[in-house]
Amino acid sequence: MKKSPQGFLWFIIALAIFSVLVNLPVSLSFTKSMSYKKGLDLAGGTSLTFKADMKDIVSDQKDKALAGVKTAIEQRINYFGVSEPVVQTAVSSNEYRVIVELPGVDINQAKNIIGTTSELSFWEVAASGSAAVASPSASSGLNPSAYPLGVVEILGPKAVKTNLSGRDLQDTSVGFDSNTGKPQVQLKFRSTGAKKFAEITQRNVGKIVAIVLNEQVIEAPTVNQAILTGDAVISGGFTTESANALSRSLNAGVLPVPLISLQHHAVDATLGQDSLLKSLFAGGLGIVIIIVFMICSYGKLGVVASGALILYTLLVLSIFKISSITPYGITLTLSGIAGFILSIGMAVDANILIFERVKEERRAGRSWHDSLELGFSRAWTSIRDSNIASLITCIVLYQFGTGSVKGFALTLAIGVLVSMFSAIVVTRTLLKLVVKN
Repeated sequence: MKKSPQGFLWFIIALAIFSVLVNLPVSLSFTKSMSYKKGLDLAGGTSLTFKADMKDIVSDQKDKALAGVKTAIEQRINYFGVSEPVVQTAVSSNEYRVIVELPGVDINQAKNIIGTTSELSFWEVAASGSAAVASPSASSGLNPSAYPLGVVEILGPKAVKTNLSGRDLQDTSVGFDSNTGKPQVQLKFRSTGAKKFAEITQRNVGKIVAIVLNEQVIEAPTVNQAILTGDAVISGGFTTESANALSRSLNAGVLPVPLISLQHHAVDATLGQDSLLKSLFAGGLGIVIIIVFMICSYGKLGVVASGALILYTLLVLSIFKISSITPYGITLTLSGIAGFILSIGMAVDANILIFERVKEERRAGRSWHDSLELGFSRAWTSIRDSNIASLITCIVLYQFGTGSVKGFALTLAIGVLVSMFSAIVVTRTLLKLVVKN
């Protein structure tokens, strides 16, 4: 305990300077790519309403199909990296609807994410037991343009579509050709898909199998030998960006039932901006009142706690801002801001527990130094247990909640963790310096 807190002090000063620089309203060289990610209620975005076409679904399976649509849309949104989406379903007068709200996404982007899926199919020359004719051949007198673009030119008018499709995919990833170094999309089929793929390659050794994506041939390799592993590669002259986009789109899967767009509109953020300013004003006013209360109640100890509280606020805001440069950036919504403001009160609560313990030791006749050490050690168990209980609650809310509930849980959890650091490291170091002097 005789070790000087000077080292911790310099660390705290450096942390404070860094937090101030990150939160400056002007962008510096290392903060240009950082910005707070705002949710739909603050930044605006797009709201879309779809009708699920249930005409081919039996009555007792419609609810299950609607739940499947919701799951598929959520999965698709996650692949595209949209933060804090809201996906809801509604049933009214035998009409099944899906309402989707996406923050920071315009209408065209939203339609591409929700309404389209990259459709993958495999075509061969001759029909077989496992192949199904997709379109009539030219010999039947019908227009060969009914085929996907390029199929007739490569395989001829008797081309047929196999029963292997994107529905049989288990996962896709982006890799690089060992010879050319160019990006390629690696396909891994499910067990049933792997069996179909093996049968296709076995009967087409020495022949061409065309790979069709969204009604256009993207690759037409010649099968050299049967492939029994269930793995395939598409190397259709991709860039890294286009390969990643195709991989995400294929992973997003196929919707269980078709969706019909009923309405879509941009969500104005004016109300959100007004609410944001009011929330920030309420938070700022709360911090000022807390600082006044702490100083009036604890004197110099309150001044130290107030400094630690300001640093705590800057640290949490810095975490929010820095996270924006990661794929899993924290999205600020009104509920998330509420969680942050709530964590400020919890940070003050830790300081109050410590100060009350210190006052008890002082009343028992101990020196300031001894009172400080005993106060911290005896208050720590209470601080630890209360914060662990809060973190457990946050984990449960985040695990089972959706949308804004997750945002509230995440910001509160971050605030709780930082408040523990603030109380045990920052406040303790500053108080040691005050006592020493």
